Amino acid sequence: MVKLDETLQMLKDLTDAKGIPGNEREPREVMKKYIEPFSDQIEMDGLGSLIASKTGDSEGPRVMVTGHLDEVGFMVTKIDDKGFISFQPVGGWWSQVMLAQRVDIVTRKGNTVTGVIGSKPPHILTAEARKKPVDIKDMFIDVGATSKEEAMEWGVLPGDMIVPHFEFTVMNNEKFLLAKAWDNRIGCAIAIDVMKALKDEKHPNIVFGVGAVQEEIGLRGAKTASAKVQPDIGIAVDVGIAGDTPGVTSKEAASKMGDGPQILLYDASMVSHKGLRDLVVDTAEEHGIPYQFEAIPGGGTDAGSMHVSGNGVPSLAICVATRYIHSHAAMLHRDDYENAVKLIVEVIKKLDRDTVHKITFE
Repeated sequence: MVKLDETLQMLKDLTDAKGIPGNEREPREVMKKYIEPFSDQIEMDGLGSLIASKTGDSEGPRVMVTGHLDEVGFMVTKIDDKGFISFQPVGGWWSQVMLAQRVDIVTRKGNTVTGVIGSKPPHILTAEARKKPVDIKDMFIDVGATSKEEAMEWGVLPGDMIVPHFEFTVMNNEKFLLAKAWDNRIGCAIAIDVMKALKDEKHPNIVFGVGAVQEEIGLRGAKTASAKVQPDIGIAVDVGIAGDTPGVTSKEAASKMGDGPQILLYDASMVSHKGLRDLVVDTAEEHGIPYQFEAIPGGGTDAGSMHVSGNGVPSLAICVATRYIHSHAAMLHRDDYENAVKLIVEVIKKLDRDTVHKITFE
């Protein structure tokens, strides 16, 4: 077993924490613990997004670096008379990655009830049925209860959050890290480490490290957090799609794990700001930080909410290429994470009032 250094322990604590949209308390508490030593002030917005700030120059621009606290998961909707549980996906899931997977139901009492997403054995399926994926609406969760009353005695109720059961794992190649909820606890980790790197630095702005809520169901927390922060520059940090596995074409996703953070040019929520993008690319070139360009036709990041807040905010997303997102376990490369931190820190050091004015208006 690999001995975890300080960074790996933080990543484990963040990803092991359970928090679907609307239930982000646990990862928020973990993020607060790690970011507080590097912050001047910690606040929350009304939806529960965490907002940590550090002032370099109180007259400088306001720079918002946002990861989101929530992970894709499920919610209990009904318990039948035999104790089987119906559920609703919260966030985007593909049915074929769900069957027979272990899950944790977090009850109102605070205890965790283990379950498995149930399926029929192949022995009783027709040849035709075996070829068809099972619809999510036909799935159920088995917690080993014999009745509705027994499940409720254990604390299970409609509305309870359900998360994938998976523990943070360092692979044999120790640069490869496997965990649930990389989407997007890696963004929260980047926000923490950016604040940490700036702790003893003089920077010409006020930096806000944000853990936004409810990104997976519509970029909602970034909207309310932006209303509170009123940023002049927005940087979303998130996972991106890695295209380096069998079956994925370079046309679908060109990025590779370990080749540097992704600079997202375009997604369904926004077109990245040209002036800010140019500054980020120039900074990466100047400091020898590897990077990749990425554009995706679907999905979105918190930059989608930040850039249309207030009077409009120059924004873009910097992402970490990640395999198997929106499943029980995803994989990323530690070097990409660390290079994303370096890149954002160097960009922030350049964001004085004149530079932000030039980016925005020239």
